[in-house]
Amino acid sequence: MSLRNKVALTATALLASAGWSAAAHAQAFYLQEQSARGAGRAFSGEGADTGAQSLWWNPASIAGIDRAEAAIQAAVILPKGWVNNNGTVICRPAGVSCANPANYRPVGGDQSAKDPINNGVLPSGAVAVPFGDKVAVGLAVTSPYSFTTDYAPTSWTRYSALRTKLQTIDLQPSLAIAPTDWLRIGGGVNVEHVYASLGNALPNLTSTTDGRQKLEGDGWDLGWSAGMQMHNSWATIGVSYKSRIKHTLTGDLTISGLVGPLAGQNATLSDLKATFYTPAQTIVSGRFKLASPLTFNAQIVRYNWSKFDAIRLGSPLNVALPENYRDSWSQAGGFDYMVSPALTLRAGVQHANTPTQNGLRDARVPDADRWNYGAGGTFQLTPRIGIDFAGNYVDFKDASIDRVTAAYAGTAAQTPVLTNGTLTNAHALVFSLGAHVGF
Repeated sequence: MSLRNKVALTATALLASAGWSAAAHAQAFYLQEQSARGAGRAFSGEGADTGAQSLWWNPASIAGIDRAEAAIQAAVILPKGWVNNNGTVICRPAGVSCANPANYRPVGGDQSAKDPINNGVLPSGAVAVPFGDKVAVGLAVTSPYSFTTDYAPTSWTRYSALRTKLQTIDLQPSLAIAPTDWLRIGGGVNVEHVYASLGNALPNLTSTTDGRQKLEGDGWDLGWSAGMQMHNSWATIGVSYKSRIKHTLTGDLTISGLVGPLAGQNATLSDLKATFYTPAQTIVSGRFKLASPLTFNAQIVRYNWSKFDAIRLGSPLNVALPENYRDSWSQAGGFDYMVSPALTLRAGVQHANTPTQNGLRDARVPDADRWNYGAGGTFQLTPRIGIDFAGNYVDFKDASIDRVTAAYAGTAAQTPVLTNGTLTNAHALVFSLGAHVGF
């Protein structure tokens, strides 16, 4: 058997159910914690606010600034939850027909996985410099798609997920201008590096011990951002768009631990290319001064997750691994209350629906609809130096984990796994701390 056929036999197996992604608490594998100021109001007004802290959401935010400024922050993300088995079964086709339901057996293993999403620290920063009173340039450094999930080798999820790591670095240089006293416009390029690694177990046909496969790779790719803000003395409306990014990663697929009739398929395939899209975002925001100390914020975001329909593996495999995400939305409202020139308090609430779908959700991305409750504030140490702080509680709805998979699909060794599980009692605590300075 050729290397291509050997690897294709296994690689198209459970990768089709696994996906090249990691669950995160913002939406699917997107992390929105790019500003401690924004976290305090549950990200309800970022596209309409000004300064370097809003650069990720809207490059027009830095137009018209009167001095150089920089901001840096970090968010500590502490997710909790259970991924429970409700009766997942497997059919090993060694001398039996998997068309007969009587030949399915419990998948075995640990029946519950506690806190499979790892704790993490997410840093970000931005800087902006004005040139005159109308033009400014800026740079935001963020990590919008990053997280790690871990399941034990003995978990019931092992055939769809063991360890997944996704890490991005996004560099967004931007240019913004204020052509009139009521309009700001801006644009930027998103230069994004992605590293991804995923692993899962492979069922042997004549043994209850498992094989393993690991796929990892990295690459640099480009996208863009554009936005505008209209403002007067009491209101600012911001509209911005972040493009989808087509990622092309180059890496290796390693298969090991297969025995019996599958033993000859243990191999490493190098320089394998995989392509997939991260979603575009359309952001509409508003900030409204209701009274001299009080500002109301609102923000709606549409995520074009349907472009994450498949992961396409190149030569010599040339297969598409379906993901079937759907477009999704988030809505948020909140307020800023200036207690004094030195202290501003914030609070907000956000709701987001998951792009994953019932019947297609797996343990690698145990995502669900969620509510995000935030509170925080800013303390100005001096007129030029301030500290931003926030805490968020994210509450996830219980959701099914029910994607049907098949190892070695389309071959005589096809091994169906009928997944039946649930995400329960999931929530996350997020603590953000940042600093900003004007020059």
